[in-house]
Amino acid sequence: MSKLWQKTTNVNELVESFTVGRDRELDRQMAAFDVLGSLAHTQMLQTIGLLSKEDLQLVQRELKILYREIESDNFEIEEGVEDVHSQVEVLLTRRIGEAGKKIHSGRSRNDQVLVDLKLFFRHELQQVVEEVQQLFNLLIELSEKHKNVLLPGYTHLQVAMPSSFGLWFGAYAESLTDDLELLLAAYKITNKNPLGSAAGYGSSFPLNRTLTTQLLGFENLNYNVVYAQMGRGKTERIIAQALSSIAATLSRMAMDQCLYLSQNFAFVSYPENLTTGSSIMPHKKNPDVWEIMRGKCNRLQALPNDVAIMTTNLPSGYHREMQLLKELLFPAFTELKSCLHMAHFMLQHIEVKTNILDDPKYAYLFSVEEVNKQVLNGVPFRDAYKQVGMAIEQGDFNPAKEVRHTHEGSIGNLCNPQIVVGMNSVLQQFNFSKTEAAISSLVAE
Repeated sequence: MSKLWQKTTNVNELVESFTVGRDRELDRQMAAFDVLGSLAHTQMLQTIGLLSKEDLQLVQRELKILYREIESDNFEIEEGVEDVHSQVEVLLTRRIGEAGKKIHSGRSRNDQVLVDLKLFFRHELQQVVEEVQQLFNLLIELSEKHKNVLLPGYTHLQVAMPSSFGLWFGAYAESLTDDLELLLAAYKITNKNPLGSAAGYGSSFPLNRTLTTQLLGFENLNYNVVYAQMGRGKTERIIAQALSSIAATLSRMAMDQCLYLSQNFAFVSYPENLTTGSSIMPHKKNPDVWEIMRGKCNRLQALPNDVAIMTTNLPSGYHREMQLLKELLFPAFTELKSCLHMAHFMLQHIEVKTNILDDPKYAYLFSVEEVNKQVLNGVPFRDAYKQVGMAIEQGDFNPAKEVRHTHEGSIGNLCNPQIVVGMNSVLQQFNFSKTEAAISSLVAE
């Protein structure tokens, strides 16, 4: 097997199989980012005299060709090649000769993996943000569309007080806004350049780490080279916390939808082709999409713990189990993006019931409204509470089914514009345009 670290001794095949694990499979997802890292690194090497202009021209041209091949899904890690880093170097050397052997000067596979991961995570986080934004916009739209449609609010799963679809949709929109605050923190920590930290202790070459930071569109450096290496595991843990927060919002939404779709609630419905049937009960319309989403998102909420357990009590420096974090994080991005996409798809087709509160069992929803009405007429709250309570016990409670909520964030004053402003404020701080411009410049012919 071709390895960047191979000398003369061959590793036992069983040891090799056990230690490589799924690396070759997962590394395929990092191929484009490995090339980006090498494009920036080789430009820097030329500025400090470790690569001639001629060699740089050869390397840059071939790396850009390779980048386009990867983007066209025309790239594989060959049998016998250990990982994506080895494959890129093998291909370069095969195509342009000696110049391909020079691209690793001044870096270790440790910081090469680190920068690949940071670039990959940065890209995936942007995709998650875009999916969240799309779902958020739909939730706000649905909240405004159905703001006057009332439904029961529950505490302890007991009928409690009037709510509305405007509140329900808007609540999940605002929840996503807070989730993006966590994702923004993860993005900021991810968007720092570890390249140049080498094996975690720097290099005797006069590397220009500020230049590679600019070329790759990072916001800043991981300055301390030891901390740059310690950041592996920490970055993943913080990302996991952010992803799990979004998953928690989706899981709760999915649970609500499973309840609201049941015949006992019957608050919403979906076209029949978006539900599934039963092999024995011909009347069934099962909310399988929401149930699968609930299960996947519940599993994603365990992600921070999985990452923390794998990295707990490790001393500073690199340790091989760090590669196992890819097996946790890479599928998690795919799962969460899929759930966000499906939530958006399903809610595009939701139908809400408009006369829910006509059912007599919801009469007690308005008990607080009646208490408050008496208080506004000068009755002390405790006396009003007792009077309404007695009317309910004696079967004399006959409320006017009117809701007059006007304060901020209530049924009659959803504050959706303010929630949108809050979301836009968070979105602007990601500053994706800066990284996109840097990458476009890096790969330009």
